[in-house]
Amino acid sequence: TIPKTYTKDIMPKPTILTINCGSSSLKFALYEAGTLSLLAEGIADGLGGERAYLQSSMSADKQHQAKLSHSGALDTFLAQLSEHYELDSTLAGVGHRVVHGGEQFKASTLINEQVLSQIEECIPLAPLHNPANLNGIKLLSARFPSLPQVAVFDTAFHQTMPPTAYVYALPYTMYKDLGVRRYGFHGSSHRCITLEAATLLKKPVNKVNLISAHLGNGASVAAIKDGESVDTSMGMTPLEGLVMGTRSGDIDPGLYDYLLQNGYQTDDIYTLLNKESGLLGVSGLSNDMRTLIAAAEQGNAQAALAIDIFCKRLAKYIGSMLTSLEHIDALVFTGGIGENATLVRSKTVAHLKLLGFELDAELNTALPRGTAGQIHATRSHPIMVIPTDEEKMIALDTQTLI
Repeated sequence: TIPKTYTKDIMPKPTILTINCGSSSLKFALYEAGTLSLLAEGIADGLGGERAYLQSSMSADKQHQAKLSHSGALDTFLAQLSEHYELDSTLAGVGHRVVHGGEQFKASTLINEQVLSQIEECIPLAPLHNPANLNGIKLLSARFPSLPQVAVFDTAFHQTMPPTAYVYALPYTMYKDLGVRRYGFHGSSHRCITLEAATLLKKPVNKVNLISAHLGNGASVAAIKDGESVDTSMGMTPLEGLVMGTRSGDIDPGLYDYLLQNGYQTDDIYTLLNKESGLLGVSGLSNDMRTLIAAAEQGNAQAALAIDIFCKRLAKYIGSMLTSLEHIDALVFTGGIGENATLVRSKTVAHLKLLGFELDAELNTALPRGTAGQIHATRSHPIMVIPTDEEKMIALDTQTLI
């Protein structure tokens, strides 16, 4: 629902807009400055294809349009927003999600020509994501040329990792000359969880020690020591690590040469590992965990196998993250799967009993959707569910920097 429109005799409050521009999607959220209360949000997907759809909290129905561009989707959303909010006079700044900041960016930053140039330099590290992110920045610059804009990087939070966590066992010159190293992603989510956990645990952020499991179509875990990332599962690209919706996660690098010898081309392998593997590849059915759980309950063996592999790999990585911590305040599940799939939490933690983790079955299943809470048994290390809010983190950084 949309809050009541401001009347003319009330001074409009400043707002913050966040933009997440993907290769075929555009997501926005509008916040009231200060409180960061969410005012409106929406998403357009299938952009540039035969049929796109737009959905927002300002429109009751999903809208379908043929061959809609990113620019067209943005114009539609801004027009809808302008019916409720005086954007030209209230919009204080725009925050953009940028996937890859390389080693140049260790925190969010105000965007200028130098920053744009540095984001472009990172395109080889994220050839699908960074050009799309730049497109979003340019579209908003054209619409609001004098408005401050902020880049919030997925990789920035993990720039505190020590070399033992980010250097690959390759010739060191590949790191120095080509930037080949582990960067990590989902930084805004892992940082959000760290801040929220500090509040719930009643501890200073710089005293919080966690393993954060962000589980969605993309998935990663991170070890948080004294409020900072010291290890994570994703690597130079988002392909490394956990089994994901359509990404394979860890594989034997020798598979690449084997597939080339068997007629695959480079583009075929990229598509295979990024878009045809993971939950979708194993199940042959879907990359949606909800669909797979329902199918497994109906006796679909491949769906059940996909879930079991997902949970086994997740537990394996959680165990490995413990090597970067001296003690742990909580294991935290977040993201669409982590927050809602009680079966995934149960199956994953069942692998971790030897490490001192055990669920309370009743707390696990009874936790209301969208709420934070503890779900561990009395004798276990703490286990929590905390909803993440990456857009709000973008809005927070934008507000802070402007």
